[in-house]
Amino acid sequence: MLVLALFSSVAAAAVPAAPPLDRKTVSLALANELATAVIEKCMALGKASVVAVVDRGGNLVALQRGDDIGPHNTIAAQRKAFTALSTKTATTLLAKRAATDPTAGNLTTVPELLLLGGGLPLVVEGETIGGIGVAGSGGSANDDLCAAAAIAQVLPTNH
Repeated sequence: MLVLALFSSVAAAAVPAAPPLDRKTVSLALANELATAVIEKCMALGKASVVAVVDRGGNLVALQRGDDIGPHNTIAAQRKAFTALSTKTATTLLAKRAATDPTAGNLTTVPELLLLGGGLPLVVEGETIGGIGVAGSGGSANDDLCAAAAIAQVLPTNH
């Protein structure tokens, strides 16, 4: 036992400690800026909407909801943001894949994912740092348009 304990302590001392990860994520200020940009873009289209922004861990950072938006849209926006983050893919593309590719069809069985347009990953310097989800603006095309416009406005280096 003593030999094993001695060997374990020597082996542990020889291996350098792993450094902590240094990664970007969505700040509250960034999330609010993105959410405001979505609401403004949708309002310019004459549509109200709800927008959710999640950080790289899938945690809700910001949520803004326009007046008279159905409560189901709040949940949908958050799930779209989570889906885009988790899969690092636009939810419109995922929905198309699930409908046309039998190997992707099982994505519809994962309860946390929502395969409806309006969710986009947030990418900075090639790294997915979060996700944005928009719902309630009159269909997936509008949801996508508002999300993409906000990203282009707030994160212009990615386009």
